[in-house]
Amino acid sequence: MQRRVTIRDVAARVGVSAGAVSLALNDRPGVSAATRRRIVEAARELGWSPNLAARSLARTDRVHTVGMVLNRHAAAAGLDQVQMALIGGIEQVLAERSCALLLHTVPDRGTEIALYRQWWQSGRVNGSVLVGVVADDPRLDPVHKLGMPAVAVSQPALAGPFPAVWTDDAAAITEAVRYLALLGHRRIAHVTGPEALGRTLLRGDAFTAAAGELPAVTARTLPTDLSADAGARATRTLLTAGDRPTAIVYDNDLMAVAGIAVAAELGLRVPQDVSLVAWDDSDLCRITRPQLSALSHDPFAVGEQVARCLLELIDEGRAASRRAGTPVLVPRGTTGPAPA
Repeated sequence: MQRRVTIRDVAARVGVSAGAVSLALNDRPGVSAATRRRIVEAARELGWSPNLAARSLARTDRVHTVGMVLNRHAAAAGLDQVQMALIGGIEQVLAERSCALLLHTVPDRGTEIALYRQWWQSGRVNGSVLVGVVADDPRLDPVHKLGMPAVAVSQPALAGPFPAVWTDDAAAITEAVRYLALLGHRRIAHVTGPEALGRTLLRGDAFTAAAGELPAVTARTLPTDLSADAGARATRTLLTAGDRPTAIVYDNDLMAVAGIAVAAELGLRVPQDVSLVAWDDSDLCRITRPQLSALSHDPFAVGEQVARCLLELIDEGRAASRRAGTPVLVPRGTTGPAPA
């Protein structure tokens, strides 16, 4: 039997999101006239037809738009594969309800809070996804006072009054430290993200605790802004020290790739002289030489859980926080026994 053409097929043909296709085919505002024409033409070419049963349900569905705000500086630097997969997972679930994802970029937290107020008071969104949660996040109280449903992509301890969706990063980095210790590494470093970022706090505490439980293992942590340049600088600082580490764990794969380049620049071999472990396990980890060992997780599945949690909160008035899995260590060519 021939597979039914879906709005995701139309979206792939045009190069837009499934939410944009839904807006165009349902004659709703939110896409330009030119994009609407391209979407309608692609739907016609592919032979798309509406699912009448789903559309009948959608007419009574009170959820139409979910908001998500990104930091403008991070967006200008380019959304990485992990961020795009998270957004894709959210849109996958929202599209099942003919619900759109409204993405917006802002320069700072104050502007973000004002935007939430504008969205909610104007009825522009039914709820929002909070990303980049930090310790004592200034957004939590104002958004809660608005009464706007929201889900935090964060550990529950940092999510305040909102349900949270998170991965068990503490268990993952503990596994990485123990794995490196089994390979004989006794000086292990951790190149992290910004110190206030929620996941940085969780991973950093778990890293220090795991190293502290192992005999003769010393741990060092260097915070960064998660960019390739910052990762390179941190790696250079670590590898030119008198007591340089023999293993480094990075909080993303972009910094780990930069770390490979810095090691080569300093005449050090990977993994014979220094072992490297990345986080995220995007395609970058498999196109480097040697391929990067990584803590692998599924950000698309996380996005799906975020959307389901938010829709449940909007529909039912309550939703429980949920763990979306634990990153798994995938050993590859950048980890090996500690140098003698």
